[in-house]
Amino acid sequence: MSSADAIAQAGKTAVLQNIHGTMAFLQKFPPFNQMDTAHLAYLVENCQLRFYGEGETIIQPSDGVVEHFYIVKQGRVHGERPHTAKRGTETTFEIATGECFPLAALIGERATRTAHLAAEDTFCLLLAKAAFVKLFALSNPLRDFALRGVSSLLDQVNQQVQMRAVETLGAQYSLDTRLGQLAMRQPIGCSPEMPLREAVRLMHEQQVGSIVVVDPANKPLGIFTLRDLRRVVADGVDLSQPINQLMTPQPFHLPPDASAFDAAMAMTERHIAHVCLVENDQLCGVISERDLFSLQRVDLVHLARTIRHAGRVETLAALRSEVRQLVDSMLAHGASSTQITQLITLLNDHTVCRVIELTLEDMGDPGIPFTWLVFGSEGRSEQTLHTDQDNGILFEAQDAAEAAAIRARLLPLAVEINQRLAQCGFTLCKGNIMAGNPELCLSRLEWAKRFNQFIHAATPENLLSSCIYFDLRAVWGDPQGCEQLRQALLSDVAGNILFQRMLAENALLQRPPLGLFRDFVVARKGAEKHTLDLKVQGLTPFVDGARLLALAHGVTACNTQERLHALSQLGVIEPLDGAAYEEAYHYIQQARLQQHQLQARDGLPYSNRVDPDHLNHLDQRILRESFRQAQRLQSSLAVRYQL
Repeated sequence: MSSADAIAQAGKTAVLQNIHGTMAFLQKFPPFNQMDTAHLAYLVENCQLRFYGEGETIIQPSDGVVEHFYIVKQGRVHGERPHTAKRGTETTFEIATGECFPLAALIGERATRTAHLAAEDTFCLLLAKAAFVKLFALSNPLRDFALRGVSSLLDQVNQQVQMRAVETLGAQYSLDTRLGQLAMRQPIGCSPEMPLREAVRLMHEQQVGSIVVVDPANKPLGIFTLRDLRRVVADGVDLSQPINQLMTPQPFHLPPDASAFDAAMAMTERHIAHVCLVENDQLCGVISERDLFSLQRVDLVHLARTIRHAGRVETLAALRSEVRQLVDSMLAHGASSTQITQLITLLNDHTVCRVIELTLEDMGDPGIPFTWLVFGSEGRSEQTLHTDQDNGILFEAQDAAEAAAIRARLLPLAVEINQRLAQCGFTLCKGNIMAGNPELCLSRLEWAKRFNQFIHAATPENLLSSCIYFDLRAVWGDPQGCEQLRQALLSDVAGNILFQRMLAENALLQRPPLGLFRDFVVARKGAEKHTLDLKVQGLTPFVDGARLLALAHGVTACNTQERLHALSQLGVIEPLDGAAYEEAYHYIQQARLQQHQLQARDGLPYSNRVDPDHLNHLDQRILRESFRQAQRLQSSLAVRYQL
């Protein structure tokens, strides 16, 4: 380096003089806001301040092993990579004030894989590698953030939510409580030969609602509950019979490490009131519905049972407010978006089933077996309280004439079911994607033909409206026909690269709302001014990308996070990328649910639009990072399909 270059370099770099001011600045941003004061002071004392002019390269792959830890004090930094399918480079991410880089390269002791350039005149704090290594060993918050990234930020958000809940509702167990922690007493078991009379006496003495039938090795063989007792007494069964003649065999079980939420969902789905805890093939506990009620807010099982036994549609409509209250309570206690959307979908499924049953009672059973299909978010088990109807009917028919005759008999029933679901809060679909539409009340052969047309005669225009059908699920009736359709769909898409490419183009249509010259891209006029859409711009890129890759690689799951997880296990997505995508999707969905909660509380209509300026700094930071992950997923699709 010439003397002139050395002088210029020295002019750009300065030793920090204002220690306290820099510490106050860093304490506004994670992970520095979590660090001990002494550790933060060590960081600042060992930092230098460096200026980079707009467009100047800060670090790049050709520089070799990274020698500094960088924190943006003022300005913005772009990460750029060569574009595989096109000439030139593309911006893959943006780093804003208070953010740091390049952690993965520093920890891996390697060169960065991305060129970092100043997007405008920028000042960075530089910490030498040796000092970073020492600080990394000393500071748990820094180490946690460096190793886990956005996951550690999400933990901070969840901790804040739970602390607020404890202040307002008191400290209680959470839905993530281990079942082993809830099962405080030894389970009551008996041998298969014990007479029923003795088993009932034992239940009474121990004041329990169930007894588990076990073999000599303490492996559960069956379960007998008070509900079973009422049934056998009503049937006049001889109480001297051995209990193995009257027990429910092969009782459902979970490991002690499973959560209270897992048990509540199992009870709701399977219509049971007890779950055995089994470890190493041995009975170690029993969780009852009453145990879950001890959590003081897990009334999911009771609510589901009330829905399933409702005698009138009006009752079902009234129960929607209880669903909202349950979701409100779960959100307040830091339940995850995955848990909440699964819960809402499950209760919605129960409501749909009961509406169908009540309608059949009122209008008469047509005597034709049919399956009620759901699509879109309901098909993916990702529903929120703000939902409309996307459904159809599948039945069996030998030919077109028989299908037309059956359709004529089922359509009046389907239309009435759609109307009654609307009464229960499931908005009628504006696009008429409903079972009452003759085009969606089809035989299995007609559905197969429709899917075949989607794949082999697709255009960009009709593909946009047909993607919703690729997330299908059976809610009521025999699921076999639905599964046959799904398997045929996976087989057709796997071998059709042209169709996959069209799906990829479709998956790139909704771009995350991040721009080159500001953090968020928001609407500029009208009622939506200053806002962005969490669903369309945030969630849709993940939903569309995961769907494409799942269909292309034979993944049967419909849920977006389950698809991403399966794709990571198959090696289609790098495991670290897959985990980042799941975290980002989870956070955006969580933000959307919390927004709906506030809107419901204030009596406002549901909306997916949010003004990012109304979020606190931590939420802005994670939302921006989540959108960046959506950009990364879309960039990988563009490279994979040469778009």
